[in-house]
Amino acid sequence: MTDQKLSSSLLELLQKVDTPTVCNAIEVAQGQRGFNNYTKGTLFASAPEAPAMVGFARTAKIAGLEAPTEAKDVIRERRLAYFRHMAGGPRPAIAVVEDVDYPHCVSAWWGEVHTAVHSGLGLNGALTNGVMRDLGDMQPGFPVVAGSIGPSHAFVHVREIGTSVKVKGIHVENGDLVHADRHGALVIPTDVIDKLESAIHTLLDSEHLILGPAREPGFNIEKLEKAWREFEAART
Repeated sequence: MTDQKLSSSLLELLQKVDTPTVCNAIEVAQGQRGFNNYTKGTLFASAPEAPAMVGFARTAKIAGLEAPTEAKDVIRERRLAYFRHMAGGPRPAIAVVEDVDYPHCVSAWWGEVHTAVHSGLGLNGALTNGVMRDLGDMQPGFPVVAGSIGPSHAFVHVREIGTSVKVKGIHVENGDLVHADRHGALVIPTDVIDKLESAIHTLLDSEHLILGPAREPGFNIEKLEKAWREFEAART
């Protein structure tokens, strides 16, 4: 969990670049390969062409494969407590919700109603290993990156609020800084936040050393070897 705030320039930059770029830039900031707190496997994006969503995680766990055994008033009060939790905390924010039925998720928490509600509460989007539905009717400007697509809410109910969650291979603590798009998601380590803006610019500049020559007429192996030496020197 982090109590750090994002500068306006870093937030604007993070919203412009994709998640693979941030993944690489984290390694630039760390000075080594090996960063691995990113999602594994395929996820589905409700709005594939939408800009990346960036925010501090508001975490929760849900289930829905089987009906809850607790009293209805307990389930109802926990859902209201969930909404209060989502409405609080630092902004920008993303809902990060683990479906504990994974990999047998059947209950769509994310659809037309909940995307409108969470957007109204001031969140920028949602990340889940669970199900989404109502494609085409979700709240505009509120992207969802989900583990699957399905038609039903089944017996969906809130299990936990504000606890650590696991979504497709990443561990997320409430308050972690998350970046997500159609490629998946990652948690930005606290110790690189202050270095990340510079690292992204370094990465983009170094990649241009390869992309520029590669896209010019007459590119060949000799030009590649020269460009690659410059590329490697720029990133280290």
